[in-house]
Amino acid sequence: MVVSLEKNTPHQVVIIGGGFGGLYTAKTLKKANVNITLIDKRNFHLFQPLLYQVATGTLSPGDISSPLRAVFSKSKNTQVLLGEVKDINPKAQQVILDDKVVHYDTLIVATGANHSYFGKDNWKDLAPGLKTVEDAIEMRRRIFGAFEAAENETDPEKRRAWLTFVIVGGGPTGVELAGAIAELAYKTLKEDFRSINTSETKILLLQGGDRILPHIAPELSEVAAESLQKLGAVIQTKTRVTNIENDIVTFKQNGEVKEIPSKTILWAAGVKASPMGQVLAERTGVECDHAGRVIVEPDLTVRDYKNIFVVGDLGNFSHQNGKPLPGVAPVATQQGEYVAKLIKRRLKGHTLPPFHYNDVGSLAMIGQNLAVVDLGLIKLQGFIAWVFWLLIHIYFLIEFDTKLLVVFQWAWNYITRNRRSRLITGREAFVEAKTNC
Repeated sequence: MVVSLEKNTPHQVVIIGGGFGGLYTAKTLKKANVNITLIDKRNFHLFQPLLYQVATGTLSPGDISSPLRAVFSKSKNTQVLLGEVKDINPKAQQVILDDKVVHYDTLIVATGANHSYFGKDNWKDLAPGLKTVEDAIEMRRRIFGAFEAAENETDPEKRRAWLTFVIVGGGPTGVELAGAIAELAYKTLKEDFRSINTSETKILLLQGGDRILPHIAPELSEVAAESLQKLGAVIQTKTRVTNIENDIVTFKQNGEVKEIPSKTILWAAGVKASPMGQVLAERTGVECDHAGRVIVEPDLTVRDYKNIFVVGDLGNFSHQNGKPLPGVAPVATQQGEYVAKLIKRRLKGHTLPPFHYNDVGSLAMIGQNLAVVDLGLIKLQGFIAWVFWLLIHIYFLIEFDTKLLVVFQWAWNYITRNRRSRLITGREAFVEAKTNC
């Protein structure tokens, strides 16, 4: 069915969320005859794939963040609103914020996903995840604070707990965190302390499946595992965490229950859709999957509402191969561009074929000069893959000055093997280190 959007007044497009999906929708519509309102509770776009480098001191938060108003300063048809959407009224075509109501002709919901602790929400404070700037800063505080606390600790058992890092989840985030912490402990920090030998650090990567990086080719997964082990990380597959309590991680492996004391537990395992998925379900009757993702139509619309689109991690698009598309940036960017093109086609009384994701491949950084890249027919590893990983991430950074900052930081870190962004922020970091030693 062709939906014509022609009218005398400019078409009102409202986008909720300034992540990859929302951002690329707005950028693709910047020359269209529409008025765009982009709403986000943050005033910046965050380049999430590099958050782990903030958490491990390679980059600063500002290096991977772009102010939304700066991004769209020359897009005269785009208004940016700082606010949190509380509700949606599909019949009245309204988006409801705390202090105002915004009318839409077309609505794009791109609010992403949060951490999932599989029903163990009490683990959240014990094992922080990595989705926001605040998450990265908190993770950085815990990582570098652990070394400081170990330096002050005289009890050998407690010191070992401070120098034990447990990472739950063997996807790209978990693998990249494990590699970055290994380089910190065994290279960057090895000359910085006097009471501890940072080479005694233990890094444990726990993965529920039978291999890490399950979305890439098995041979590259094996290469990644071998590279991590050479860096000093210990990988435990077919392992399920059953409890986190009193600085002890309990997990089951091959039917055997094991425990490991650790003061620093990092979560990289599961995700769940943002609460906006439930709002859409209640207001439109659309179905959601077990992770709270909205089950979308082939053109990314909500069932029975052709003017409401869901893009990115919030949506479950299973029309291509029967499985939901992965929650990665390329999916969100391609969906955002598709929705924008479809809106422009509808303005002329036309339509587009269903959305089709062009899988550009998967990649993960292991460490300096070490990465794996799966492009389907082409598979890269080692230094070449590492350079490819760098170039891809530089390319997708939003602003030119951000690209320059990141390139400079990476070059400096490569030459000096130092990490300048090792700040431990927050009074509680100092207090905790003192009171636990």
